[in-house]
Amino acid sequence: MKIALLGAESTGKSQLALKLSARLQQSGLRVHRVDEYLREWCDIETRTPTRAEQHHIAQTQMARVLATPAGAVVIADTTPLMTAVYNQMVFDDHSLDVYALQQQALFDITLLMGLDLAWVSDGLQRVGAHVREPVDQKIRQLLAQANLTYQVVYGIGEQRLENALFCIARQAPHLAKQLERPEPPLRWSGPCESCGDGDCEHRLFSSLVKG
Repeated sequence: MKIALLGAESTGKSQLALKLSARLQQSGLRVHRVDEYLREWCDIETRTPTRAEQHHIAQTQMARVLATPAGAVVIADTTPLMTAVYNQMVFDDHSLDVYALQQQALFDITLLMGLDLAWVSDGLQRVGAHVREPVDQKIRQLLAQANLTYQVVYGIGEQRLENALFCIARQAPHLAKQLERPEPPLRWSGPCESCGDGDCEHRLFSSLVKG
């Protein structure tokens, strides 16, 4: 099983990847976490990648996902879809879109981080809080374009982890017992068809979590 974590900058992807890995391992599952290659690349090169280097970033990220051990639950801290989104925003280049969506379709579960966490500066990849909403919109647009389902994760601290586990149990009912989650009777995935309001979406998700 492959679980993708998507989201704008400073929305808790890496922290959630760590916490999810630990919790799933505690549940007896074999887990392999794939960290964000872009962060590693920027640390080594001490700069952000150029337009010509975006394909390398996306392909290396996915190669590491596909190289994970058979039978493991893979938690990917970002996917080529995020590279495609930033390629659009920074370089007005859509050449990665088709590849990114093809690779995204290989994931069993896609979790999109909500924008309810405070923005924090952290390294070369961070631009500013003002880009988070446009990035979030582009992620949703690409997923909708390919008719790929996703679930949005909100919550502060441990509640974010609990909500992520709730989403996983909904998408993979066979894991509900192992994750100590009751199998939910309903399934919810984004985007909200009645409106695009984030607060409305948050209230809907919160009501589902409370049962």
